[in-house]
Amino acid sequence: MPWFVKIETGIVDKAIFDQFVPAHKEYVQGLIQAGYQAKTGYWRERGGGMMLFQAPDRQTAEQIVQQDPLIRHRCVDYVLHEWCVVME
Repeated sequence: MPWFVKIETGIVDKAIFDQFVPAHKEYVQGLIQAGYQAKTGYWRERGGGMMLFQAPDRQTAEQIVQQDPLIRHRCVDYVLHEWCVVME
C-alpha cells in the first residue's frame, strides 16, 4: 500500500486543540489496528504536526484524513501528500 503524509498547521488556541487530542489518539489507534500503520506526532519547534499512514489509494487517504477529529473539529489546516518511498 502507498504511504501518505498529512502535514498539519494548528489554527486554534492550544486549550481548544488539547480538548480533541484524546479523540485524535484514539482515532489513530484504530487506524493502527485496521492495518494502516499510522504514526502521528507534532513539531516541537513550531505549531503543527504530521500523520504518516498507509492507504490503498488517495481517495481512501482523503477519507481517513476527513475522519480525524482534529480535522472534523477544525483544529488544523492540512496538506496531504503521497510519499513515494525510494529506499527502505
